[in-house]
Amino acid sequence: MSTETSTPPKLPPTWFIHTFWRAHRAAYRLSGGHFLWTAASKRGWGALHLTTTGRRTGRERSVIIGYLEDGDDLVTMAMNGWSEGHPAWWLNLEANPDAVVRLPGQAPRRVRAHAASGEERDRLWLRWAAVDKQLDDFAALRSVETPVVVFEPYAESV
Repeated sequence: MSTETSTPPKLPPTWFIHTFWRAHRAAYRLSGGHFLWTAASKRGWGALHLTTTGRRTGRERSVIIGYLEDGDDLVTMAMNGWSEGHPAWWLNLEANPDAVVRLPGQAPRRVRAHAASGEERDRLWLRWAAVDKQLDDFAALRSVETPVVVFEPYAESV
């Protein structure tokens, strides 16, 4: 029996996380959407471009987030970089669940978002845990449960 305890993961400072994501968004724009934008088949998860409607402004808001494929659905986590609180894109989707996603090499498509719950959430959480071995450790850094978000496609594209 080992007496070692695992050390919880440490996040970089908030200023670094914000700078990283700003640089990531700039590289995405400058590369015409090709930088770090991959399909889920490349490494078990991919990056998608999500456009929501701002809950306060009514304006389009865009972000790049990681996703898994689950049949026709796309699945992500509203983790806010593992910091406290929920990301703005998730708060926007709670106010208006209709959004548009773009995947590499595909036309934009309309989706409707919902937070997975119960068995669906458990199943999808395990899928993410298979890709990210430290998922539970990082989730434990937050005082609130991390929403598992499912994007269900509409029948027609944009």
